[in-house]
Amino acid sequence: MKVQLIKIGKTKVIKLPKIILDQHCEKDEVEIEVQTNKLIIRVDDNPRAEWNKSFKKANSDKVDSMIDGDGYNLSSWDEYEWKW
Repeated sequence: MKVQLIKIGKTKVIKLPKIILDQHCEKDEVEIEVQTNKLIIRVDDNPRAEWNKSFKKANSDKVDSMIDGDGYNLSSWDEYEWKW
C-alpha cells in the first residue's frame, strides 16, 4: 500500500487508512522498527513478551549483580546531609 507523508511543522506523519487501524490497531501506540530501506510498523500486543526469555538468559549466564555495581553510588549529600 502506498500512502502519503503529511508534513506537520518539522515532523512528517504517516496517515494510515481507518480500516487498517480498526482491524489491526486497538491501542493508540505502535512499535516502529527501522531496517535498511524499510519502516516496519508493528502492533505491540504484549510489550513484556520477551521478559521471561531475558530473565532465563540472565539466570543461565549467572548475572546476579546490580547494573551500577555492587555498592551504592553515594554522594556527599547522601552520606552527611541525609537524616534517617
